[in-house]
Amino acid sequence: MSYSSDVWCSKTADELILESGCRQDHPVATKFQSHVLNGDWQHAEELLAELQNLLESKSSLVDLKFLLLEQKYLEYLEDSQVVEALFCLRHELSPLKHNTQRVHHLSSLMMCSTVDDLHRMAQWEGKGIASRRKLMEKLQTYLPSSIMLPPRRLESLLRQAVELQKKRCPYHQQQQQQQNTGVEPISLLTDHVCGNKKALSCGCRENFPSEIRQVLTDHCDEVWFCRFSNSGTKLATGCKDSTIVIWDIHPETLELTTSNVLYGLTFGISNLAWSPDDHYLLACGTEESSDLWIWNTQTGELKLKMTHSPEDSLTCCAWHKDGEKFATGGIRGQFYQCDLEGNLLNSWEGVRVQCLAYSRDGSAILAADKHQRIRCYNFETLTDTQLVLEDYPIISFALNHTGNLAILNCVNQQCFVSQGIHLWNLEDKTLVRKFRGVQQGRFTIHSCFGGPNDIFIASGSEDSRVYIWNITKETPIAVLEGHHKTVNCVSWNPKYPLLASASDDCTVRIWGPKLPDCSNPST
Repeated sequence: MSYSSDVWCSKTADELILESGCRQDHPVATKFQSHVLNGDWQHAEELLAELQNLLESKSSLVDLKFLLLEQKYLEYLEDSQVVEALFCLRHELSPLKHNTQRVHHLSSLMMCSTVDDLHRMAQWEGKGIASRRKLMEKLQTYLPSSIMLPPRRLESLLRQAVELQKKRCPYHQQQQQQQNTGVEPISLLTDHVCGNKKALSCGCRENFPSEIRQVLTDHCDEVWFCRFSNSGTKLATGCKDSTIVIWDIHPETLELTTSNVLYGLTFGISNLAWSPDDHYLLACGTEESSDLWIWNTQTGELKLKMTHSPEDSLTCCAWHKDGEKFATGGIRGQFYQCDLEGNLLNSWEGVRVQCLAYSRDGSAILAADKHQRIRCYNFETLTDTQLVLEDYPIISFALNHTGNLAILNCVNQQCFVSQGIHLWNLEDKTLVRKFRGVQQGRFTIHSCFGGPNDIFIASGSEDSRVYIWNITKETPIAVLEGHHKTVNCVSWNPKYPLLASASDDCTVRIWGPKLPDCSNPST
């Protein structure tokens, strides 16, 4: 019987073998395993000759013998049988002329003064069933599955079944594990769907932001942008009337309250970016704006108003990961990298920037331009490479937390028709998937990744709805209704199960899990 049967049900397996008359393993392999686990090295070596004809590769015999003799040698050393260990090293291991570097290391172990030193230097658990089981797992990798079932095969099959159910479930977010088995608690008796009472619930559907938790009405004009802070404890919203509101999130009730209201921009707020430590907030205006603003989010004080030229158009911005510099640009051809004092560090001429973001390591800046491309710009080497070439203009894009995936909002500007949300793999430079459903033609809409490991994608729409997709599915898994006009921007909270949406109806709506026995707030 294979050691893999010890995972959960060895007695059951024995009964099945007895009743069916069928064995999982070849009789020789079964005897071989028994000798290894019992430390009967002489009989284990004798059986290798019988296994030789069953092996797929002749070289595997040497590997098997070396592993056996290595364990035998180490057990001799632990038992202080120095003469036997030396004989094994000189007359059995060395003549194999296999893995000589390891043989030299094994010979040095004879100088160990204590058993603990031997275990540490050999990186070995010591004589006993634990180390012999690990040895058997190594030996089994050389034996064809037709001879001996691979170790933990049942557990592997159950894991595959669980993974398949998770992939099929559009709402699945968590990766919980049982302590003993390491297999996620999803029942295989029924098909798993998060929120299905007949299936073992993992709580994912219950933590999905699908209900209006709060309607923020502090703005008196169209709300163009919203962004949760990196810590998830604050929200910044920018309005057409040039005001920015900073909201605090209560850690228990998840209710948002006004923290600061920031004034100053001449034009509406088109883009906001939190510094990595959430200490500062960058703000850009519309195409007519030549200014960039930086506020201290703790005090509400203006740290910097930057204007390099009245001809500039600074409409997008992003922070470097060190929080000491930032990038900004616009569609008139401005593309700068500056420090916190507004000093120009680098510039790139003639790039009409539609949207930008730093790469994860901060070595380059990704910028979407008017030529339907996303290019990667390195300000240190003054080189640029193309990552994305689209068939339609890129209105905005967002990166996932690893920086290897990007979602693009694309529009056919000749007929003002949305081409959907496009998912690109930036490492492979390939279009992975197109997400359908949103309506976008005349306005800029900002989408986002969300959920654990960014498995969800959310976007606003000109039909007043918020659309949410699982990253593996092209059709929406949720369509959230409540706004009355275009939803310009969405932001998924990195800490709490909250989603914010900013709309031309002058409101920001906070979406969260459905509350038991609570009605939705008035819309």
